Parts: sequence; C-alpha cells; structure tokens
Amino acid sequence: MEKRCRLEIAGDILDIARVGARKTAIVYKANLNFKIVKRYLERLLRTGNLRQEGPFYFTTPKGLDFLGHVEAIRGV
Repeated sequence: MEKRCRLEIAGDILDIARVGARKTAIVYKANLNFKIVKRYLERLLRTGNLRQEGPFYFTTPKGLDFLGHVEAIRGV
C-alpha cells in the first residue's frame, strides 16, 4: 500500500464531503482514524474548505476548487 501525502488525504476528505458526511463516514471512507481526521477537519474548516452543519461536513466552493487542483496533480 502506498503512503498518501497530506494533499491526497485532504482531497479524499473533501471528495467524501461533497454531498455531506458525518465524521464517522469520513473516517471509514478515507481509511483514517478519528485522531487524524479531527486534525484535518479542524484545518479544512479553519481554511474555509469545509463547513459544518450540525454533525455533517460539506465541501465549500473554495474546497471544490482545491479538490480540482489536487485531482489535477494526481492525474485523475
């Protein structure tokens, strides 16, 4: 299994949260643990790439733009 960089992990989280996702769904779908996801969610919220509504996280337009850049780097 290849190790993912921070940009890929952030991209995975933003991709999962496009339609809205709870923290538990993000943990399982991104194949991460709660401690790591908490740090990424805090950073993505602080930078305006995610927004939180109750228990759900949604990717913002800024986050979609960032995700597009990450996908371009990945070659998707």
